[in-house]
Amino acid sequence: MSTLVSTPARQISIAHSPDSDDAFMFYALATNKLRVPGLLFTHQLSDIETLNRQALEGVFDVTAISFHAYPYIQQKYALLPSGGSVGEGYGPMVVARRAIELHELKQAVIAIPGTLTTAYLALKLWAPSVRTEVVPFDQIMPSVIACKYEAGLIIHEGQLTYAQEGLQCLLDLGRWFRDVSGLPLPLGGNAIRRDLGAETMRTVGTALKQSIQYALDNRDDALAYAMQFARDLDRPLASQFVGMYVNQRTLDYGDDGREAIRRLLDMGYKAGIIPHAPQVEFVETD
Repeated sequence: MSTLVSTPARQISIAHSPDSDDAFMFYALATNKLRVPGLLFTHQLSDIETLNRQALEGVFDVTAISFHAYPYIQQKYALLPSGGSVGEGYGPMVVARRAIELHELKQAVIAIPGTLTTAYLALKLWAPSVRTEVVPFDQIMPSVIACKYEAGLIIHEGQLTYAQEGLQCLLDLGRWFRDVSGLPLPLGGNAIRRDLGAETMRTVGTALKQSIQYALDNRDDALAYAMQFARDLDRPLASQFVGMYVNQRTLDYGDDGREAIRRLLDMGYKAGIIPHAPQVEFVETD
């Protein structure tokens, strides 16, 4: 009499930021609304600059990254075609307590959320000689309000709340990038380790796309889940923020979205900001 031995599920580690948009898109996978036979997903939450740094070491199987970080990890990781945050004429902002002329701003020290963030790359493309100092992303607005810095580069929900804090937007880098390129600004995406193998990469990529579609199809439930990560946003603002960065573009970048990633990284390379020639490669999914 033979005994059936079950094969243990393969564990796939997923890392993403503790932001409402990421929580929204991973809702189905994180809450087991969506299961993939043979795979078990674990979730780790960290701020995006920490994830960028950990990706350099290949810590997680799947990780959210800033697109600026991709050329540094492209030997270990490929890009998934779903899960991106893309600014359609909007994006990271430089804010200050008072109106400052842009030529003055280029002389100021600007607080930034990290040197591997796409926000930093776009800022350096706008003004190559601008001086910066790294500050945890959630401390940038308080630091500007406390007069520690003349201006700050804000990402995430701060794009919707800066005015409530008495700050002014001096520069929207998503708008600037659209003006100079005619393309949306690709901010961050999901990367997957190449050594998982082509089949597993494709299966995981398909699961992520299905998770995003599930959230879009069950928006109220997914938003309720995401609210616990919304950092004091009320539901209408959280809904607005999620809508900005989780949409049809998140399901698939589209041809212009993929071109925008290549164009942004090529601009960074030609400007000498990125030392490695970008080799953008996507995993194709079902």
